[in-house]
Amino acid sequence: MPKAPAKTRPDWPVLPFALPRPGPARRERAARLLAALDRAYPDAACRLDWNAPHELLVATILSAQATDESVNAATPALFRRFPTPAALAGAGADEIAPFIRTIGLWRNKARAVEESMQALVERHGGEVPRDMDALLALRGVARKTANVVLGNCFGIQAGVVVDTHVGRLAVRMGLSRHEDPQKVERDLMALFPRDRWCDLSHLLIFHGRAACRARGARCAEDPICREFCADGKRAVTRSRRGP
Repeated sequence: MPKAPAKTRPDWPVLPFALPRPGPARRERAARLLAALDRAYPDAACRLDWNAPHELLVATILSAQATDESVNAATPALFRRFPTPAALAGAGADEIAPFIRTIGLWRNKARAVEESMQALVERHGGEVPRDMDALLALRGVARKTANVVLGNCFGIQAGVVVDTHVGRLAVRMGLSRHEDPQKVERDLMALFPRDRWCDLSHLLIFHGRAACRARGARCAEDPICREFCADGKRAVTRSRRGP
């Protein structure tokens, strides 16, 4: 799987909104958390399989309300049969659908893939645009999907991907008090360095799957949770009090 390009180019977009202004103590805590996550998950990366930008765009559209594993099981055959945006655009939803029937909401997603690829061909010469607004104009693409594509394909730090893991950990770890993904994203963008926004989402997702789970959480055993997560801190307090 390709890695994101080096984050050295000056083509990151100007943010269209103001970010919160956390104090130095919160920034220092966020820096310690980021360092701990880096040590724990040095190989954290996008879990969707892709070899070209349009493949990651399609895979991310398919991943809505579905697991990465189910998407990765379906896309190899899809991309072998329709290897380019033009091929997908010309296939039609009815031809795409049989390849993704194992993924939830497959009928709507087949239409989204067809129409988004048609837009790539008609408006962008078959290339995935490196622009947030242009991506958001595609069917099936919301800000989360656009952030996945921009960060992982082009190294463009336009925001932080907020999925269910990131949203849960942001609250548990005191990084945000909000449930609205857009508000969570802005809190995270304000706390962490811009050149790490894409990495941050991968690190939090890996930790959310490995330890700070929605069900069967291992916060009492995990050193990162014990320092930063509310559930982990409560476990530390209980252990100090004794039985």
